[in-house]
Amino acid sequence: MEATEKDNPTTPTHTDKKELEGRIIDILRTVYDPEIPVDIYELGLIYEIKIDDEYGVEVVMTLTSPSCPVAESLPIEVEQKTNSVQGVRSAKVTLTFEPPWEKEMMSEAAQLELGFM
Repeated sequence: MEATEKDNPTTPTHTDKKELEGRIIDILRTVYDPEIPVDIYELGLIYEIKIDDEYGVEVVMTLTSPSCPVAESLPIEVEQKTNSVQGVRSAKVTLTFEPPWEKEMMSEAAQLELGFM
């Protein structure tokens, strides 16, 4: 009998999407903008994490500015790290500047860390 994806213990079930999203968020919290000592998730650079029924993941993100020095490397790092999460079949990053990033998008913890509160 041929093994199917359902037989694979690393393939999440439909009820595991929230858990998978949590693991993706955990890995995104290890990615930092090199000019700011706060991770990109707390900075508010991650706008959306979309997980389809085949566990393909799209991360919709922005940068602090279109001229950010890591504009080319940061999305690649986010894609690679998201792809490394167990249960993710494939990952892609969509970069957007709508809406433009503002410091109010940061979490309270990030605002405190950077002295904005």
